Amino acid sequence: MLAKIEIDLNKSIEENAGRYFDRAKKAKKKKQGAGEALEKSLKKLEKIKKERPAEKEKTKKKDVKREWYEKFRWFISSEGFLCIGGRDATSNEIVIKKHTEKHDIVFHTDMAGSPFFVVKTKGKKVGKATLEEAAQATASYSRAWRLGVAVLDVFYVKPEQVSKKTKSGEYMPKGAFMIYGKTTYLRPELRLAVGIKDGRIIAGPVGAVKKNADKYVIIEQGREKASALAKKIKAKIGGELDDIIRMLPAGGGSVR
Repeated sequence: MLAKIEIDLNKSIEENAGRYFDRAKKAKKKKQGAGEALEKSLKKLEKIKKERPAEKEKTKKKDVKREWYEKFRWFISSEGFLCIGGRDATSNEIVIKKHTEKHDIVFHTDMAGSPFFVVKTKGKKVGKATLEEAAQATASYSRAWRLGVAVLDVFYVKPEQVSKKTKSGEYMPKGAFMIYGKTTYLRPELRLAVGIKDGRIIAGPVGAVKKNADKYVIIEQGREKASALAKKIKAKIGGELDDIIRMLPAGGGSVR
């Protein structure tokens, strides 16, 4: 496209030429300035692109490393033993089949809808405190909590007494096992505690959490839903709501 040129007849040819020369210089400066601005913007954009992966990496490093047992119910007893339990039928199956060893102790109740809890002994002698704590966890995380049962019979056995073998014609559903031989019963009260240790939420039987937490609250059976209960707990001890909710038993509760 041809550029339109205007000539002022009141001025000489030299003056008209000079006017267009000045315009050309200004246009060139503007073009140069725009080019420099564009170059600066591109450099800034490139810098941002380089920094973003570093920020993502930094965020990843802040993520708390999860231990293998944290996908189950778990706590560290007041005597220092790791105790793990199922969250549902599938995890009950995994706890017994994959994470129960010869010298461990297995806990369960006679009530349907109860978790299997396992005390990981590593061949060491387990004291009365750990047995009572494991029994309390088994009872409190069972269906008895939702039903409002105050105390519940919990038994413990050796791993070799737990089996999938049934009588001919019987069917054993996922998460359920036959118990053979002598059983020892305890009768714990249904109560739990939720605490925080080094910024991480922990939960379980009162004695265990009291021993290991920096701060804790005791929770009992009640009508408050998990979300409302978690908010009250967070207000008292801190932590993340999702982590607190994950630690609560199924059914309502109240903060003592």
